[in-house]
Amino acid sequence: MKNPYIKTSLGMYLNYFMLGMINIIIASNMSDLSENYNQPVERISLLVSAIGIGKLIALFFAGRLSDKLGRKPIIITGSFLYLLFLVGIPLMSSYPVAFVLAITAGIANSLLDSGTYPALIESFPKKSSSATVLVKAIMSIGATLLPFILAFLVANDISWGWSFYALGILFLISGIYLIFMPFPAFKTVAKDETAAQSSDSRFKEEPKFWGEGLAIILIGFTSTSLFVVWQTWLPELGSRFIGLSENVSVQLLSFFSIGALVSVLLLAVALDKFVKPITIMIVYPAVAFVAMLCLFFVQSYPIVVVCTFILGLSTSGIFQLAISVMTQFFVKNKGTTTSYVNIAGSTAFILVPIISSFLVSQIGISMTLVFDMVIALLSILLAVFVLIRGKKVFN
Repeated sequence: MKNPYIKTSLGMYLNYFMLGMINIIIASNMSDLSENYNQPVERISLLVSAIGIGKLIALFFAGRLSDKLGRKPIIITGSFLYLLFLVGIPLMSSYPVAFVLAITAGIANSLLDSGTYPALIESFPKKSSSATVLVKAIMSIGATLLPFILAFLVANDISWGWSFYALGILFLISGIYLIFMPFPAFKTVAKDETAAQSSDSRFKEEPKFWGEGLAIILIGFTSTSLFVVWQTWLPELGSRFIGLSENVSVQLLSFFSIGALVSVLLLAVALDKFVKPITIMIVYPAVAFVAMLCLFFVQSYPIVVVCTFILGLSTSGIFQLAISVMTQFFVKNKGTTTSYVNIAGSTAFILVPIISSFLVSQIGISMTLVFDMVIALLSILLAVFVLIRGKKVFN
């Protein structure tokens, strides 16, 4: 029987296609935004932190609302809130207003996450890991296309603001589309899964929230930190550390996004069939660490392109896998438990730009690499702990 939620999932994936562009739209337009708001680049980068603040604020209630009211109204509300951000940023010239709009975008992001991930897991229960990782694939496609769209706008003397307006129009269409789409009966699903957990033969012992649960939440922080550094600073790293031109530096985001796309497409096929999510959560940060180490010592353009591709490949999908693993350990109230992982990710969105901006201003742009390498090592240690606990918890 054909899954009745395929059309619904198309609308949810469309949101994340646009979100992939939004995640790098500030970094890709830093010069124009700096001129528009009459602020230095370092302050424009803090708009990413403002998005993180909004995400963090909303996640304290978004998950509970998702479990109480349902996935559908939460996702639709998030779509319409993004419309405010995308239309307001190019229209306004006040930096405080831009900061508030960025907070609004963060709230929208949290609403989408708290509704979409549980909805996908409930829509495709037998392929939940692949369904959630596919979110990252769709985001990577969007992020890959944005630099080319911006290049088209520049070549045709079209205002940079249209990169925001066009996404706003698509979010409006998506929100209206999802109003008419069916969603799984989330309360029934939650009750069935909770009952199943109590007699689930998979468990040798009860999972510990303050053990593996906390470790997975921290992986939500480290996995987000790994790619936030690159989404925020990759163009600046290319121009200031490697010595590339501004246009070429922005194009590095495309190589990063292509690597991310290749990664999640491979994961969508291989997960649960050939490899477990926790294995990827260990291997990927290790590969990222090696690529960053290479990039730190070798600054030739071909090596930079290869390393950027590998970094995109090895930092993508970990966050989504953390959410999937969290729901495997703790099946009750998916909206709430996944919101904890999202809170950690939102904290990374706030702290990482602030910390990295301080390191860049005090020491230099190369410190973004050192900072991210430390994060990669921490991520590996946390994932190894979850693996050890998983062997004790699951049969």
